[in-house]
Amino acid sequence: MGGPNNLSEVEMFLKNMFADKNILTMKSNLLRKFVGGLIVFNRTESSQEIYRQLGGKSPLVGHTKNLVAKLQERVGENVLVDFAMRYTPPFADEVIERINKANVDKIYLIPLYPQYSTTTTKSSLEDFEEQYHASEGSALMVEIKHFFENESYNKAIIERVKEKMGEDAYRDFDIIFSAHGLPQKIVDAGDVYEKHINRHVEILKEKLKEESMNFHEVHLAYQSKVGPMAWLKPSLEDKLKSVRNRGVIIFPLAFTIDNSETDYELEIEYREVAEELGFKEYRVCRCPNDSELFVDALCEIYEKMR
Repeated sequence: MGGPNNLSEVEMFLKNMFADKNILTMKSNLLRKFVGGLIVFNRTESSQEIYRQLGGKSPLVGHTKNLVAKLQERVGENVLVDFAMRYTPPFADEVIERINKANVDKIYLIPLYPQYSTTTTKSSLEDFEEQYHASEGSALMVEIKHFFENESYNKAIIERVKEKMGEDAYRDFDIIFSAHGLPQKIVDAGDVYEKHINRHVEILKEKLKEESMNFHEVHLAYQSKVGPMAWLKPSLEDKLKSVRNRGVIIFPLAFTIDNSETDYELEIEYREVAEELGFKEYRVCRCPNDSELFVDALCEIYEKMR
């Protein structure tokens, strides 16, 4: 999806996101442009303030560069590892230009979304493929659409939870797997995202049990709702209200890389909610980012695609 590299890119990020037919799904391009324009107008200033509090840019790009560098080192110089963002630089067209200059014969597309959604995975793959076919490239493209079942990836998640728990007793905490929300109408139209999220939580419950990480309770909730329409439930705020334990740990299930929705929304906004609700402990796990286990997972995915 990408993230602003500076405050001036915030408006670009929002414009590109809300021009995406997989995000605003109305059939009329004119209506999408009108609605998208209103959203951008109303959200640019507040979004800039969020990124200002994060140091003037999204943390996503830096983490992604580190991940790509580690993956490049692991696979060796005969393989070119690069990355493209959907709504901010580096865009697909500039990455494709580098790929074409390298004269590669096969391209492996790995969207960094563990679970499939039309709003993320499909949008990213379509964007790259359309632009590549419009270029002079003739490489064979191979793609993967989800990887939440990957063993090493789930080990990376468990590792992050252990890091945040330290030596504290698991029974004193509830864990909430917080996934990015999605409008209910998109799920009703056939998007499998909710099914993938539910399956992923079941996999992680088994992993927690195998590691004797016996939390008081395990929950799923959805964050980042905007607008008046119905979204997937329960919301993270409602889930926090229902948790009886006074210690809670959050893992951002739909993200592989930390971004504004982890570093700001979860760490700052929801921390305030938790404090108002009287939680004594509120902890947010880091995403896998450039962890060795996540690099392991990507190497395994690449090898299976070959």
